Amino acid sequence: MPARLCEIDELPGLLAPNARLIGVDLGEKTIGLALSDVNRTIASPLETLPRGKFKTDSEKLLALVTKFDVGGLVIGLPKNMDGSEGPRAQSARAFVRNLSPLIDLAIVFWDERLSTAAVERTLIEADTSRRRRDEVVDKVAAAYILQGALDRLGYGKIPSPRGGEG
Repeated sequence: MPARLCEIDELPGLLAPNARLIGVDLGEKTIGLALSDVNRTIASPLETLPRGKFKTDSEKLLALVTKFDVGGLVIGLPKNMDGSEGPRAQSARAFVRNLSPLIDLAIVFWDERLSTAAVERTLIEADTSRRRRDEVVDKVAAAYILQGALDRLGYGKIPSPRGGEG
């Protein structure tokens, strides 16, 4: 069965209990990946894959989906600042179109405007060297994208010991 492209609010109803999510930042040269915990509270950078042919990229992604018992993908959609979609967004949509027949998971697009810039700024503030930033920026951007989706769904809110949200 092909993947189910859905809206963010539909995602929880399509996930099995304890199924993780993978966040994907599709760059021109690399694919940044992040993984949620089983409670879907925290997104952690996973790895950065060098971008190659679609077959190779999809095989690596599918292997990680199986390894980590993933129930859905959150794909960064690089919109323009005015909300329109340019060539990079079209490329992300094409990637998902090609991936859909190969995977039986829920897939959500998440607006990733300024995610890489925010991550770069954070890494610079943390005094991370340029070389190290280049190594980690894509997987950290994927975590930023995935965490945004988790927070939107309310998964990122940790209950306080006294009840309510912390």
